[in-house]
Amino acid sequence: MTLAVCFGGLALCAFIVLLLYGRELRRMAVWLRTRDGRSNGRMATEMPGAGFTELARAVNDALDAAEAERQDAAAERRQFQRDLASLSHDIRTPLMGAAGYVSLAADETDEDRRAHYLGAARTRLQDMEGLLNSLFAYTQASDPDADLDMRPVAVMPVLATVLAGQFPAFEGRGWEPRVRFADESFTVEADEAALGRMAENLVSNALRYGAAAPSITQEGRTLVFSNAVADPGALDVSRLFERFYRADAARVQSGAGLGLAVVKSLAAAQGIEATAALQGDVLSIALEFPV
Repeated sequence: MTLAVCFGGLALCAFIVLLLYGRELRRMAVWLRTRDGRSNGRMATEMPGAGFTELARAVNDALDAAEAERQDAAAERRQFQRDLASLSHDIRTPLMGAAGYVSLAADETDEDRRAHYLGAARTRLQDMEGLLNSLFAYTQASDPDADLDMRPVAVMPVLATVLAGQFPAFEGRGWEPRVRFADESFTVEADEAALGRMAENLVSNALRYGAAAPSITQEGRTLVFSNAVADPGALDVSRLFERFYRADAARVQSGAGLGLAVVKSLAAAQGIEATAALQGDVLSIALEFPV
């Protein structure tokens, strides 16, 4: 009889514990379903036991991670809005300038002055076209669905084509780029058009913002574009590949701040690591190709 009572008591205790555990689990489920997604509230336990404590900790860790992602996304949206506002201003400025010069030309009777005004309007429109082309190139480079034609590509001929196309700009600056390849047959697995765009942007960046002719070197699987800059203190190397980033000293020049962002996006799409470093007044951007 005593043994039966003992077993009965144990069974009753187990039943009560199961009821309490079930109630606690349901309470946790209700809390998760009904919590305000904007609330900072975190799950607490009302039942003792390491299992419930661990479950609450795991849930709270997941909530913390989700909240961090939400805040990062909100910060990204705010930055994107600021970037768009800045780009809109950069586009509107040459457009308004062009409209002003066209208006002056329309009212001008002197042929030389009219030609001057129309030339100035054309220059402003070319600036705006460059901004829009940069924006279009960035959207293409950032498209996750873009198809890349990956195949073995010899790097030197691609670079030679880019440098030949920029010959007038180099001649205008009185610069001669220095090119040194340890292996002139250096070949990588890449999309040739994308690789050409990356080289074009890097060379253009050196021409636009550099203080001296660029140096392009290849060693092993690494291709490095280096050039001296006039004001190294104005550069934040950690932000060079950011969308719309421009150093303070570069804001007086036309440009959307998208050239290096395009390089970074195209590099990532091809498994290439793009990094930037500043040593003294020399800015170096390295492309590390996978084996």
